[in-house]
Amino acid sequence: MKFARLALSVIGVLLIALGLLWIGQGSGIFPYPARSFMINQTPWLINGAIVAVIGLLAIGGARRFLR
Repeated sequence: MKFARLALSVIGVLLIALGLLWIGQGSGIFPYPARSFMINQTPWLINGAIVAVIGLLAIGGARRFLR
């Protein structure tokens, strides 16, 4: 159970980081690489928010259900 909790927590953190990256690129705050197709594109802002929320839910699930 400990391994499952740790694995789900790590996956959650990675999803949050990926979501924040997508939010940064979709909003134009993090324009790297400069010629990325994701910069200033609203769908990537929305997708990033969804992925970050899924990451938060994964961490919450790991803490609550995998004791």
